[in-house]
Amino acid sequence: MTAIPSAAGVDLRSLSMTINGNKVGPMPVPSGLPMIDFLHEYAGLTGSRLGCGQGVCHACVVIVDHPDGTSEEVRTCINGAHFFDGKTVRTIEGHAKRNEHGEVVELSPVQQQFLDHFSFQCGYCTPGFVNATTVLLERLKREPVPKDQIEPTIMTALNDHICRCTGYVRYYEAVKDLVLATPGLVKDAA
Repeated sequence: MTAIPSAAGVDLRSLSMTINGNKVGPMPVPSGLPMIDFLHEYAGLTGSRLGCGQGVCHACVVIVDHPDGTSEEVRTCINGAHFFDGKTVRTIEGHAKRNEHGEVVELSPVQQQFLDHFSFQCGYCTPGFVNATTVLLERLKREPVPKDQIEPTIMTALNDHICRCTGYVRYYEAVKDLVLATPGLVKDAA
């Protein structure tokens, strides 16, 4: 990355990435700008939530898609925007299907399941839970688990996400029901 001179004395560096299938940049972005601020202020994507600001609550996570087809959650409050340079990122705004006017016409299966189970109250943590569950489902498509391992697998996948309202039960039930209803995520017993 190349430093870009700034008249205001701010160290600007070029940044490019793909967000929700759209190329962003190259554009000058201040060095050290947290990704959550880049998403909100530069990309106009405000769905990711700044919760703790210390990488603990995971409300701010986005999905980073790797060239090998795997994906992972990455916290945006403790990682700078330039950490994501050249990467492919999915935010909460990238899950639902939209029409040509940008209007939501269909929620993702994860979003719909959370609504059907009344999984959240205030919804502040929901973007993180949607992203975590999406990463889990994508992993289970590649590596199905035995039925008796579903609950511990879900616990591990969602364990780092903090919710102050619900007590987690409805989130976990929604994910379990979705895993069981989605063909190919659970191995048959041998």
